Amino acid sequence: MVGYWGIGVGMAIESANIPLPSEIILPFGGYLASTRELNFWGVALAGTAGGTVGSIISYVVGYYGGRPFLEKYGHYLRISHSNLALADKWFNRHGEFTVFFTRLMPIIRTFISLPAGISRMSFKRFVVYTFLGSLPWCVLLTWLGFKLGEEWESLEKYFHLLDVFVIGALLLAAVVYWLAKKRNRRF
Repeated sequence: MVGYWGIGVGMAIESANIPLPSEIILPFGGYLASTRELNFWGVALAGTAGGTVGSIISYVVGYYGGRPFLEKYGHYLRISHSNLALADKWFNRHGEFTVFFTRLMPIIRTFISLPAGISRMSFKRFVVYTFLGSLPWCVLLTWLGFKLGEEWESLEKYFHLLDVFVIGALLLAAVVYWLAKKRNRRF
């Protein structure tokens, strides 16, 4: 039996930058809630709490290890230089509130804790922003699993498509922003 602890541990693993997709963990928890084996809000809160714990681990790695540590050993956790650069860019551009709103974005959501730690963001604010930002994601994925019942496994391919779409949209927005900024510099 998976249970709330299993969901929390799975989400902690994902949020600690180890590839274990929440897009599978939470919909399965939602499915278990649809069978009344688990409680809907228990699943969503276990996922949020686990995600927060995993994010704290990443924050601590960034805080104490810093950028040199991540560049040297990050590949063992599947943290590429490009993932880290993307998270740094978001964090530097949008500040601490980035920790809150990137929790709904694929890829960035797991890596944003590292630059938050590196920049020595207030730990209390980090935990609050992480929890509050992760909650809607966990509720949404749990709800989808709950609504789809036994068809929860079919979600995986759609979430991968959603990831591609969101990444494409973010890249397009970045290019448009860059072009607009470049154009404004000419004038």
